Amino acid sequence: MNNQFPNNWFSAEWFKISTINSYTFENALFLYLLFLIPITILIKEFFIKKNRLDVSIPEYKLKKNLFSILRFLPNILLLFSTILLIISLSRPQKSNEKIEQWTDGIDIMLVIDISESMQIEDFKPNRLESAKKVAKKFINGRFQDRIGLVVFSGESYSRCPLTTDYDLLNTYVEDIDFSLIESRGTAIGSSIAVATNRMKESDSKSKVLILLSDGDNTAGNIDPLISAKIAKAYDIKIYTIAIGKEGRVPFGKDFFGRTRYVEHTLDESNLRQIAEISDGNFFRASDNESLEKIFKIIDTYEKVEIKESRYKETTDYYQYYLLWSIIIFTFWILIKSSFINNSLID
Repeated sequence: MNNQFPNNWFSAEWFKISTINSYTFENALFLYLLFLIPITILIKEFFIKKNRLDVSIPEYKLKKNLFSILRFLPNILLLFSTILLIISLSRPQKSNEKIEQWTDGIDIMLVIDISESMQIEDFKPNRLESAKKVAKKFINGRFQDRIGLVVFSGESYSRCPLTTDYDLLNTYVEDIDFSLIESRGTAIGSSIAVATNRMKESDSKSKVLILLSDGDNTAGNIDPLISAKIAKAYDIKIYTIAIGKEGRVPFGKDFFGRTRYVEHTLDESNLRQIAEISDGNFFRASDNESLEKIFKIIDTYEKVEIKESRYKETTDYYQYYLLWSIIIFTFWILIKSSFINNSLID
């Protein structure tokens, strides 16, 4: 607590209603004493009026004599001194509460397929854009976790290293398009290897890889199951998501602007085995809603406890009002014994 008098103790700001309203009062019950002030004035006015001394100026001249107004000054000063004393007793103060949150955090790599088939429009507007949307929601729902990004088609590369800068990461996710990698195909094994290489030196207690793809492994020089075993050796858990419907699906427009349909099949066995090898889980997403639910489930699986510390800094202001009360009370005593008061009393 800070009980030191600042240099501006004499400022008129202390007497503003807005200033007083900004306080919290440690001993708020004392404020009820303010209601006794008008009651005391009424008692004095109506019940002790007969015992009041006559002023030396005749009553009929009081209204015309400006000097006679000074007879109210002692009572006004005493009133202000009492009000300020009551405010001081109520102990006005301000608190500045600081909250610090932290968590041990986990490391997460998002591995997203950007092969040509991700343009299929069984998801709206297409598979890739839907994946980007839910990925950004997932990122924004995390707290102090380090998250990275790997994209792949015929090749794979790290788009963003592990980071807690979620704004930067969301920018990288938003900028994903099919032109990032020219070679065609689906290099699932290579993508897992690249993500594992990014996470292998991490000392995080939990390391997670979320792999989203709509095809079989058709490119790259590393078998997906071998990559999964390497990831397992580094304690990396892999959640695999097979995205897309099977059968006849919309895929772009033909020469006349009509929706074109293609036949699409997806062998889930590789993705299931990858998840099983790494102690992860396999999911199948057939539309936008199911994909969002899957990311919510994974988000629930990998939640860590958020710890919180609160620091409350409290500053007292009662001393200002106590000082002013003493000053005004002293002034009242001086006036009470001076000619200003005595000249008006017979």
